[in-house]
Amino acid sequence: MERFAQPMARLIEELRKLPGVGNKSAQRLAFHILRSPNTDAELLANAIRELKAQLRLCSICNNVTDVDPCTYCTSPTRTHSTVCVVEEPTSIASIEKTRGYNGIYHVLHGTLSPLNGVGPEQLRTANLFSRLGEIEEIILALSPTVEGEATAHWLANQLHHASADHPLRITRIATGVPAGSDIEYADEITMSRAMEGRREV
Repeated sequence: MERFAQPMARLIEELRKLPGVGNKSAQRLAFHILRSPNTDAELLANAIRELKAQLRLCSICNNVTDVDPCTYCTSPTRTHSTVCVVEEPTSIASIEKTRGYNGIYHVLHGTLSPLNGVGPEQLRTANLFSRLGEIEEIILALSPTVEGEATAHWLANQLHHASADHPLRITRIATGVPAGSDIEYADEITMSRAMEGRREV
């Protein structure tokens, strides 16, 4: 890294930790912040502080929210007997864009990845299993990657065993989402077809 004054070097180093931000991008962002008016820099700093102070995970579905339970879980107009399981909170926006799904969600916050030290214990599933008696269908809307497929297979097996005493439909979204891609980047049409073509697991 080029030599910069210590405050600039520290900001560049912190910006490099963001996903998709390399050294050059971090430098551009840091110099943009330096050239911005003090009020803009303060607004950015305050937004980051408020994000960390006010946001939490919904106690029901694990979505990121500023109210607990979140607005999806408390909505009287949504179908609470249908739960769509996603990897990350960002996947919810892709599904909502289709305007074709009116159930609620459950966020795992990751997928099984033994090489990265992510096993079943690291996935947030406990509050999903605790409400199985209220659920009629669980849609596994996980990315069609190796990790996503492994997680869907493992979770389907666990759900079948846990729901042996009551009927539960477990479906997987169709492969309208290209294999090897991330679900949060799917467009509306692709996501709509994937939701409509879901299948039994």
